[in-house]
Amino acid sequence: MEISIWQAVILGILEGLTEFLPVSSTGHLTIAEGLMGIPIDDKGVTAYTAVVQMGAIAAVYVYFWKDLVRMVTAWFRGLFNPARRQDFDYRFTWYVIAGSIPIGIVGFFGEKIITGPFRSLWVVAFSLILWSGVMAFADHAATHQRKERDLTLKDTLWIGFAQCLALIPGISRSGATISVGLLRDLDRTTAANLSFYLSLPAVTAAGFYQLPEALDGGVGAAPIIIGLIVCFVVAYFAIKWLLAYIKKHSIMVFVWYRVGLGLLLITLLVTGVLQPT
Repeated sequence: MEISIWQAVILGILEGLTEFLPVSSTGHLTIAEGLMGIPIDDKGVTAYTAVVQMGAIAAVYVYFWKDLVRMVTAWFRGLFNPARRQDFDYRFTWYVIAGSIPIGIVGFFGEKIITGPFRSLWVVAFSLILWSGVMAFADHAATHQRKERDLTLKDTLWIGFAQCLALIPGISRSGATISVGLLRDLDRTTAANLSFYLSLPAVTAAGFYQLPEALDGGVGAAPIIIGLIVCFVVAYFAIKWLLAYIKKHSIMVFVWYRVGLGLLLITLLVTGVLQPT
């Protein structure tokens, strides 16, 4: 299925805006594809949705570059020098690695379900609404008492398992990880930062894995490149905005947005304006 340049620009903007906001980037892209007449259950289109996310991930690498270099350096030092293993960055890097394993396993073995039955706008609509309840509860129950240096392996494993839920379109990877982070009593900034770090292995691997499918599916190299570039630029500023916003505000604005979008989507499906697949 071929995607035009103007469609790639729109999808790149949407992906960049929504990848790290807890509103479901896959859900937004699926809705946009449906509105533009792009078959959302086409394998090439499904692959393109995964590939274009790499633009957002590239923005994370650039935005957190200094932190990532410090973490990786500490990790390598700790591997060869036992005295360095007390360094928090060494342990934190292991936490990120461990927390990334669940989604890798579930994503690999559940690929047929993820790219099949889950590629429905009905799934997106109900996921948007139902997970909003979890986000609202997490925002209300959170104590925000624990900071980044209070993180444990157990925290990242719980959040890593939550990330698996984001394979269902509409739930939102950041929405799932931030919510569980808040339920673990992490402050919003720590929960958001951990969400960013956990996105790196998962989305990078998914993008490279789906790239051949996107090219073989007839999407075309030009739409992929355009989508990645647009997504990268928009995502960089979205990251900056989210980190500034979440320091002082709750996530309830995203909850109400998700509910409104889910109800609107149900209306469009019921009235026949949009088809489920």
